[in-house]
Formats: sequence, C-alpha cells, structure tokens
Amino acid sequence: MLRRLLPLILCSTTLFGQKYTGPQPEKADLPYLMHADNLVATEAGEAKDEHRKDDDVAVIGGATSPVATPLASPIFLMRADKLNADTLEIYKLESKNGHREVTLTHKKKPVAKPVIVSVTKVGDDLYRLEVNQELSNGEYSITPRDLNLVFCFRVY
Repeated sequence: MLRRLLPLILCSTTLFGQKYTGPQPEKADLPYLMHADNLVATEAGEAKDEHRKDDDVAVIGGATSPVATPLASPIFLMRADKLNADTLEIYKLESKNGHREVTLTHKKKPVAKPVIVSVTKVGDDLYRLEVNQELSNGEYSITPRDLNLVFCFRVY
C-alpha cells in the first residue's frame, strides 16, 4: 500500500509545494509588471471621485502612465501586506483633457466592467495576477475594490 501512495505523495508535493523563485517585489502592496526576469513597479496614485450630471467618474492625474508594457496579457507580482490581492480589479481608462478617467456609473447604474484577472498565491505573502484576456492598447488601472488607490500602466 505504501508503495502505491509514495508516487502520489511525491507528485502532490511537487505540484502544490512549488514556490516562486524569481525576482521579488521591492515594496509591499504595489503590483509590479513582470517583464521576463525584471519587475517594473506600476504607477501608484489615488483617484478622485467626480460627480457629473448623470455620471460618477474616477479621475487620475496625468494623460498617460510612465509605466508601459508591450504585452497584451500582462502578468503582475505583488507582495501583500495591507491589501487583499483577491480584491484587485483592472479597469480600462480614457485619456481626456490631460487626465485619465473611468465612468463608474451612469444614472446610478454601474457601467465600468473590470477586466478578468486570475490571482494565484505563489509564496507566503506573494501573489501573481494574470490578465485572462488580451488588452487593447491604452491606459489601465489596477485598483482594490471599494478603495481609491490606483496602480496605473499602459499597453502599447
């Protein structure tokens, strides 16, 4: 019986016991773009809520993010301390009049739809975020649900 279980035990520890061994994020609670063996910190900031006629809009300063990736399906790495990686969502932003924005609601109905992201724990406090669809060129923001923190990047 032990001979039959031993291969199963060895396979399960190989599959589930793998730890991430690549470069480590320098700061906690900041998503980093993974570019091969390099990590690039996203642009951290805060969105301001604006109420316009029938719309609720989140506005971020600057027309474009200095953090860019050519990857249409980027992967991020984040060491979590205060933020919960499972609450992170990605939204496409529009550049308008020298700032970036996303319309959250129109006439009190939600309109912004987050990009689908898979979150995988790869270490004790280390998480890998993978975009599950191709992103078109443009500005994007990773944001924790119900917080005004933003981590911006652009796809080119």
